[in-house]
Amino acid sequence: MTDCIIVGGGLAGMLSARELSKAGLDVLLLDKGMLGQESSWAGGGILSPLHPWRYVERVNEIAMDGHNLYPQLAEELYQQSGIDPEYNRCGLLVLDSTEQQAATEWAKKWSMKLELVEGNLALQDILPGIASGYSQGLWMPDVAQMRNPRLVKALRGSLDAMGIQYLENTPVERLEVHNQQISGVVANGKTYHSERVLIAGGAWSASILRDYGDVPSIEPVKGQMIIFKGQPGDLERMVLCENRYLIPRRDGRILCGSTIEHTGFDKSTSESVADELRNSGISLFPALAKMQVEHHWAGLRPGSPDGIPYIGRHNDINGLYINSGHYRNGVILGIGSARRAASLIISD
Repeated sequence: MTDCIIVGGGLAGMLSARELSKAGLDVLLLDKGMLGQESSWAGGGILSPLHPWRYVERVNEIAMDGHNLYPQLAEELYQQSGIDPEYNRCGLLVLDSTEQQAATEWAKKWSMKLELVEGNLALQDILPGIASGYSQGLWMPDVAQMRNPRLVKALRGSLDAMGIQYLENTPVERLEVHNQQISGVVANGKTYHSERVLIAGGAWSASILRDYGDVPSIEPVKGQMIIFKGQPGDLERMVLCENRYLIPRRDGRILCGSTIEHTGFDKSTSESVADELRNSGISLFPALAKMQVEHHWAGLRPGSPDGIPYIGRHNDINGLYINSGHYRNGVILGIGSARRAASLIISD
């Protein structure tokens, strides 16, 4: 019998597996596909909630864990896996925000550096090449990013280095529950036994739990993104204007995202959205007009009310836990959520 089974091999599941293994538990991680290949792979990797002052205190508390812990975690993953997740504290510039007071109060409360920037020339000093039509911004120099595809590869390599067992292409068909106590899961027709099960299935979490009473309000929310093929140094800061952002990668590529689409489990892309993203990117940073769009993709975020993740015990079934619903903030909330979920499981 395994000490804990984790259902879902995305960022939340892999980070939770590491935390539980560090505490001495024998862990089995099950994923319906390949580890980290859903929203964990598809996202932008900004290590801050977008407009963090709009979120409740609980979200910001978990986000601060990520802000403080990711530099060390990134190095640890690199050492274990040989894959650099490209932690990069390049700063985030928020353009033409009308929420200066709320942002200033947030920064003071959470001890984050924030500067109000007035005038396009001052914006150009921070981010050369920004479009001339913008006249003010909120500059947060300590906001970092990670490159999602490399992060999930590094996490998988870390699981290998730590000897954590995982099974890919192993969809969970049902939970085994007797007298309101979890006893395992059935996946691919085989029963895996454990008295502790953590659901970390991202956008699929509610589907996994639909027959077991306490179903979290998690639904898939599609986000389409594109990436431009630039050169190192073309763009050196992240920039955000409402729901559109640009993220520079170390190799010069520039990611532009993202849409918010309530279309169920449909991950298709459309040329009209690609054109919309390209145009919005150019409106922020005109030099993109001369760059090739190299790739266009979509991911399914685990949407939740107000973006507040579900981290805790199932209300009706002993030994069943949930770590899901991180919506647009899966990376920045990932390590703090994993530590909270692991702490609950270990203490019970």
